[in-house]
Amino acid sequence: MGEIGDSLLRADEESFTRRPPKSTQARVRYLLSQVRTTRAVAALLGVSMRSVERYLQGTRKHPPRPIADRLEAEVRRRWQPRVRERARRRATDTGITVETRARFGYTAAPGSTDDGRVRRVTQHLPPAYAARLLEARAAGAGEAELRGIVAEGLQEIYFKDRGRRAQDLRVEFTDIDYIDIGYG
Repeated sequence: MGEIGDSLLRADEESFTRRPPKSTQARVRYLLSQVRTTRAVAALLGVSMRSVERYLQGTRKHPPRPIADRLEAEVRRRWQPRVRERARRRATDTGITVETRARFGYTAAPGSTDDGRVRRVTQHLPPAYAARLLEARAAGAGEAELRGIVAEGLQEIYFKDRGRRAQDLRVEFTDIDYIDIGYG
């Protein structure tokens, strides 16, 4: 996943009301409750069914790093789906907040500069852009499409001030240092 996709994932995780399980045994138990069989858990993690049984019994507590990372990722991906959905619905009603430091380039009327420069911007985007961004992500859009939606939102709200200035301005959103998206 790219920078914007990762940021949306972090925004989802910030809405958790409880922490995901920490121990290997609790994580495997949770996955087993979700997918129902040790065979399915083993397939998710890329280990044998016997390894899954050992993790469940607690006889093996520390899996190798790649397996531990997959285990954590699978648990986080499935953790509190209703809470995530409620947070996304709230975001489509109230909008999202984008905080970023990135290079913004411009295409504007003659006589103005088109040199890109790094800016730090924190801006609340209205519900329409939040809905478009979340729908595109749910549809499996690539990072370029997500970046285009965020760039369009920042262009209209931050740079054009909701249409009150710089009518012919087009903004390019590149070289992202960091981006943090928050729901609400």
